[in-house]
Parts: sequence; structure tokens; C-alpha cells
Amino acid sequence: MSDDRDDEGTAAAPWPPLSPWHEPLVRTLLADRARWPHALLLAGPAGIGKRIAAQHLARALLCERPREGGVACGACDGCRYVAAGQHPDLRIVAPIERDDDGVEKRLDAIPVTQIRALTDFVQLTSHRQGNKVALIAPAERMNASAANALLKTLEEPPANTYLLLVADQPGRLPATVVSRCRRIDVPAPARADALAWLTARGVRDAANALAQAGGAPYSALALSSLQAERRAWLAALEEPARLSALALASRIDLAPRDERKDRLAAAIDWMLGWTTDLARVAAGGDARSNPDAVAALASLAKRVARVPLSRYHRSLLEHRARVSHPLTPRLVAEALLIDYQELFDDGG
Repeated sequence: MSDDRDDEGTAAAPWPPLSPWHEPLVRTLLADRARWPHALLLAGPAGIGKRIAAQHLARALLCERPREGGVACGACDGCRYVAAGQHPDLRIVAPIERDDDGVEKRLDAIPVTQIRALTDFVQLTSHRQGNKVALIAPAERMNASAANALLKTLEEPPANTYLLLVADQPGRLPATVVSRCRRIDVPAPARADALAWLTARGVRDAANALAQAGGAPYSALALSSLQAERRAWLAALEEPARLSALALASRIDLAPRDERKDRLAAAIDWMLGWTTDLARVAAGGDARSNPDAVAALASLAKRVARVPLSRYHRSLLEHRARVSHPLTPRLVAEALLIDYQELFDDGG
């Protein structure tokens, strides 16, 4: 799923509970807060709870009566302002803009205007005579001009100012930005912890949902509402000869217009998991993303050519990276499905 929507919680919402598997990391970081630089880069796979961890670090930095170890008290005025999304010394930067009525519009990138506004924000005196905190997520979505505009603040941050950058793909950030941050590699949860968390939230067949999401529990939770759609796509992928690229791709247009890129992203993710499993099974391995489709994968693996499959997988990755750019989701899906059919020598 697309992380700019943020399966880890939207920027304006009250802080969700800290992911239990990240409590030790957050406590360790807060205990060492006296030695923090002014910028942290929290990096790790999408859908594991990084942004929530960053939010809790921000709340602790803005707490006016922190507990032992620097943990936020949750009861002071600062904590209450944060919980309400109204703290004057906190700035959230995301690929989202709001109109005068407060209606959100998602953007393809974080524009330079948001970073310039952030620069103005950090230069102001703190409203509550404490720290000022900015959270940028996903940081790799800054366009080139925005990333360059951030450099001055990273190089010469005002006192008591902290920048928290969150990235699913830190390799897409300019080296000049990364080198000015302390990188924190945020771990994914153990499988047992993720399964327990999903089960507690009512996800049916949590093991299968987690496998589909590559071990990322927040992604699995988001995908749980799309299981019927996933089954429709996988049923079609199981039978390339009978697959109607036009009909399957047109399902994307059944989603609301502002959700069609997300639906395309989900479909590409399903196809990535499918083709990865196909390659694994063809090589004598196990299906990891689709353990519920082992028989179909085994049948297809006997007929697929590995080199074209590898090229096709790379094509999926390229389209997934560009999914937020201007495009017609249905046409992209249709082309990818036609290419998928061509992988099989007999089309059967």
C-alpha cells in the first residue's frame, strides 16, 4: 500500500498508541536525549510503525513534565495540545495540502513551499518556551527543491529545535540530507508480535494478511479491508489465458477517483508478491506472500521463463515507484496485465 496515505496514522490525527515492538527503541532514544543531534532520520520498511514512533518522540520533546527517562507524561498542557493536533511548536510536513475548508488534497511530492514555511517556523520563538519540533514524513517525498531548501535548517538549526525525518526509502534522499542526520534503523516486529497485534484488531487469518504485507503489520491491517479485491486479482493471475486485462484493470475505476492511485498501488503490490513467489517456487522455494495459492503457483512455475519473469518484476518495481505521479491508473494496470500474460509461452 501507499505510505503517503500513511498506514501508520494520518498526520493531523491524535497520536495513536506506540507500537509495542517499538517501545524499547523509543525508551532507549529518549533516555539518550541529552546527546541527540538536531535531526534524526528514522528509516525502515513501510508499514511497521515508524511514523508513530516519531510522533511519540515528538510528544516527549514537547512534554512539559516528562517522566523519568524522558517519557511524555501524557497529562500536561503540552501533551494535551499534541493529542489534539494543536501544539503551536509542532509542525507536520507531509505530501498533503488543505484548502480553506480544511479539506485534504494529496500531493505527489512535498513541495518547496512547505519546507520554506518550515524554515520560517523554526526561526520563530517557541510559543510555550520549550522545544520546537518538525516531523517530515515520508521524507523521501520531498522534491529536489524542497530537499535543497531543508539543508540550511539542517546545517544551522536554531537552539532547542528538532527535526524528525521518517523514510521508507532513505536511499531516495539526497546524500547531503542524510549526512546531516543521525540515522536510526527502525526494526520490523517479530512475526509473533505482529500476529498478536493483528489478531487483537480483529484481522481474520492474520498470518496470511501478514505474509501478503511482507511482515509489515500496519500494511497488513490496511490490506485486510481489500481481501475480496485481492482474491479477484489473484484468481485472474492464476489463469493467464482466461485473464481479461481490460476487465480486471477496469475494477480500479470502481474506487472513488481520489483512491484510484492507492488501488493501483495495492494491485501492483499483489502482482509483486505474486511474481516474487512465482520465482521462488520455480527455483524450488516456498511461496511467502501467497501461501494460500501454492498449488496455482506451482502449476504456473513450470511454464514461466525466469529471465522474462525477472524483467517483468523489475518493471513492476519501476511502476510502483512512480505510482504517485500523474497517470491513468486503469491504463497502467491494463498494460501490466497484458505483459503478465505474455510471460507464459502458451498463454495457458
